[in-house]
Amino acid sequence: MRPILMKGHERPLTFLKYNRDGDLLFSCAKDHTPTVWSPTTATASAPTAGTTARFDAPARSVDFAIGDHLAVITTDSFMGNMPTAQVKRIAEDLQDQTDESALVISGITGRINRAVWGPGNRTIITAGEDATIRIWDSETGKLLKESGMEEGHQKAISSLSKSADWSHFLTAMGCKNTDPDKDICHGATVNAVDISPTLDHVVIGGGQDAMNVTMTDRRAGKFEAKFFHKILQEEIGGVKGHFGPINALAFNPDGRSFSSGGEDGYVRLHHFDPEYFNIKM
Repeated sequence: MRPILMKGHERPLTFLKYNRDGDLLFSCAKDHTPTVWSPTTATASAPTAGTTARFDAPARSVDFAIGDHLAVITTDSFMGNMPTAQVKRIAEDLQDQTDESALVISGITGRINRAVWGPGNRTIITAGEDATIRIWDSETGKLLKESGMEEGHQKAISSLSKSADWSHFLTAMGCKNTDPDKDICHGATVNAVDISPTLDHVVIGGGQDAMNVTMTDRRAGKFEAKFFHKILQEEIGGVKGHFGPINALAFNPDGRSFSSGGEDGYVRLHHFDPEYFNIKM
């Protein structure tokens, strides 16, 4: 599986997302320059003018509802503003777009790293630094359920990915529990996860903290994407290449390739070999 290296950012990657057709890949980085890639030609361009929303704080993640007329966007705490998850209506005509939020979810302590829509757009699921997963009513903003420390994470949740049929989701944190009957373990801090849309596979990635990268050998830093069977929780294999922690992962919606984004500023596009689809566990 020979990767295609795509260099379009000057600073570490933070987020990767394919469109529903899988023919566009969007990347975000700390250089404040969103980039649109063609997975077919590996060429990049700046996003064209489109629907925008303005916030009083940095935006961290976005997820689109069924129908693409709503988006839930998380914002960080900044200059006295608390972290929020905000629902925005997406106008078909750019001239009709407003900054008004249809719903604002607040009152959470710590950064909200991810927010995604639940089945049928009826709920919103949030996860972040306080190690708690919460399910909210997407119409009223009422908190419906939240995980406790005894049944969930012990450390900050860095990533959340939902399955293609929206029946379940996967979360990630720095791997502390080594019990193979309970957790899929990377062996290092986990920054990103994603679920295959076609197979019972998941990919997780991370590595040693970015602040220690210059003192770490690439092999010891665990800067690789690891694949596991999500039911059996057995490791399938790994893909190396990044020279720093992996911060973002995304399967193409067709399940035939995936992309990774790292602290090194590179997006690596990987097309699976035919043998990958015939793996027997």
